[in-house]
Amino acid sequence: MKHFFLLLCLVASSLAGEWTIPLAGNAYRNAPEPGSGINRSGKLVWSNPEDVHSIYVHLNHPATFEVALRGATLAPARWQLTANGQSFKINVNGAKPKNFLVGKITAAKAGYLRIDLSGLKKTGTNYGEISDLILRSKKDDLQLNYVKSNKDNMFYWGRRGPSVHLGYQVPKGKKIEWAYSEITVPIGEDPIGSYFMANGFGQGYFGFQVKSPTERWVLFSVWSPFNTNNPNAVPEKDRVSTLAKGKKVRAQKFGGEGSGGQSFLKYPWQAGKTYRFLTRVQPSDDNTTIYTSWFGDKEANEWQIIASFRRPRTNVHLTGFHSFLENFSVNYGSVRRLGLYGNQWVCDTGGTWHEITRARFTADATARGDHRLDYAGGTTGGTFFMKNGGFFDDRIKFDQWFEKPSNPKTKPAIKFKDLPKGESIGK
Repeated sequence: MKHFFLLLCLVASSLAGEWTIPLAGNAYRNAPEPGSGINRSGKLVWSNPEDVHSIYVHLNHPATFEVALRGATLAPARWQLTANGQSFKINVNGAKPKNFLVGKITAAKAGYLRIDLSGLKKTGTNYGEISDLILRSKKDDLQLNYVKSNKDNMFYWGRRGPSVHLGYQVPKGKKIEWAYSEITVPIGEDPIGSYFMANGFGQGYFGFQVKSPTERWVLFSVWSPFNTNNPNAVPEKDRVSTLAKGKKVRAQKFGGEGSGGQSFLKYPWQAGKTYRFLTRVQPSDDNTTIYTSWFGDKEANEWQIIASFRRPRTNVHLTGFHSFLENFSVNYGSVRRLGLYGNQWVCDTGGTWHEITRARFTADATARGDHRLDYAGGTTGGTFFMKNGGFFDDRIKFDQWFEKPSNPKTKPAIKFKDLPKGESIGK
């Protein structure tokens, strides 16, 4: 019995220092451009000699690792693995998956370790396939964070990266009708897949996105009170209706993450400029609420209406005022994005503006489950900020409150009656 117990301890000790990192949730193509080489089976398969795929693992201590790759190839090939200036060439052959020993690498500091994979030689149509990176270390108390499995579709959510939010503290006991905020995206912090959401509320959200290298949207959506991801399943009485929309704005129904009314304007907003967002929430006597949003370039002092929606079975003023930052492209989860969220105000039904100076920083399940640790938020230069993606190390604990300086001079000067009404659609 003693020998059996000793054997169990030795096996547990050996396994405690070994980590199998699935590439399906942790590898990105970073060169020649962001993308993915992961196939439907969750394996990395590539044929372009210029491709560089990077794997990211977070360490709580510096460490030295023995490295192996699990993969296969139908024809002889040569791979290259590089990390922290150390480079290894691996000759591979064999159609059945097996572990290919690479060598030892040293991570000199805690934080994210980036390991690059590329192809040096192939005799077949591709360089083969790799399913896992295997790391072994004898370092005590070593903890590695990465996307460990596809439970709850985490390969998808983990590759997108963590979403972060700012929940604003509004004055108590006031009926809030208007929400105002501004966003400035620093130059170079606006990769594809970014959604900088400015005015979030209990029933929808309003902000702008980067859809492609040539297309950007201003997006305003309101959820239906009927809970479904299929917009065609929403009963007529529960459908969000479009009352008005701006010039060149497209209004339609949406699904996939709840259902409701969506409007978007293709608009070439630019990093380095400040844009302003205004949302009005008007409850009606017939148990419906009207949500209307306007957008504009602050420097140009312009306003344009995006859309006005009526939501049934709802009788509320503004609730849950917040902002968020997310990435909706799995291929751009390895690229950082940063937004400066400033000058938040709300106006009550009596016409009095109230400045927002406090916000609570929160994060989604990808962050809370320690699948990804590249998230941060707080205050800088008199504004709130949020950033995510890119596997940076200076994360901030979520669920804490931040406070920015008050600046009464920045109170919005808006003539509500002069705001554009847009094209009337229905009632």
